[in-house]
Amino acid sequence: MDKRNESSSTDFILLGLFPGIKHINLLVSVILLIYTVALTTNSILILLIWVDSHLHTPMYFLLSQLALMDLTLISSTVPKMASDFFSVKRTISQVACGTQIFFFLTVGIAECIIITLMAFDRYVAICKPLRYTLIMSQKVCLQMATVSWAGGALISLMHTAYAMHFPICGSREISHFLCEVMAILKLACEDISAYEKAVVMTSIVVLLIPLSFILSSYTLIFLSVLRMNSLEGRNKALATCSSHLTVVSLYFGPAMLVYMRPSSYHSPKLDQVLFMLGAILTPMMNPLIYSLRNKEVVGVLRNMLGSCLTSH
Repeated sequence: MDKRNESSSTDFILLGLFPGIKHINLLVSVILLIYTVALTTNSILILLIWVDSHLHTPMYFLLSQLALMDLTLISSTVPKMASDFFSVKRTISQVACGTQIFFFLTVGIAECIIITLMAFDRYVAICKPLRYTLIMSQKVCLQMATVSWAGGALISLMHTAYAMHFPICGSREISHFLCEVMAILKLACEDISAYEKAVVMTSIVVLLIPLSFILSSYTLIFLSVLRMNSLEGRNKALATCSSHLTVVSLYFGPAMLVYMRPSSYHSPKLDQVLFMLGAILTPMMNPLIYSLRNKEVVGVLRNMLGSCLTSH
């Protein structure tokens, strides 16, 4: 029996990773390995920050929020993709599709906000060190986390509800490995030009404005670093900032290419590559970038491993 006839008329069909590609088994295996590494490294990073009092600082609190967002982001896509691949059942209900869109957008937007706030944290730490503890208080850090999650959820809810209300004509096949707003809109019967403009406007608010704040912060930071007399202090500041800028480029680059291109320039293969970079590879890279280049995190990890070995 045709699998399409087995599913509900409201179900979507996910065509999966690069339909027709050779060595798909190898690609899925690599993605599952990346997922395992991402889960492990982000979980360890959150645990270290939570357990060790030396890491109870605003910078590490924000970093723990980023790690939690990375866990949520990659877990909103890879398990469903792997399940579809191994079960060969690629259908997804309309409710499940909307839920996946909501969580994916929520975490994606929240990451934009938290990364911007991390740049502000570095600006205050380097340019206004005497006022750092006053400005970046525990209450302010909690407010930053709340704004990131709540802002992401609110914007995501509006886009998810609006995108899912369009009637679908003809084929319900989605040329993607996940339910994604732009891919869903390609199936809509109605004119979506007004909504596409809304997506561009949202992208400007969520991507371009935060990116301009980040670049402005780092311009001021680098000017301040150049005036430092201490070579050690200068190197430490640059190391921390370079890690954050690497994460900024990994996240903002693919996101801007996906959501700020005209719909006529969208192709399923390129979109899948960009989503794999932003939603699968970046969550694995973030904790490695921050951990391997951070002596404090590496030191805490060594102490914890040493304590575990000693106790055994």
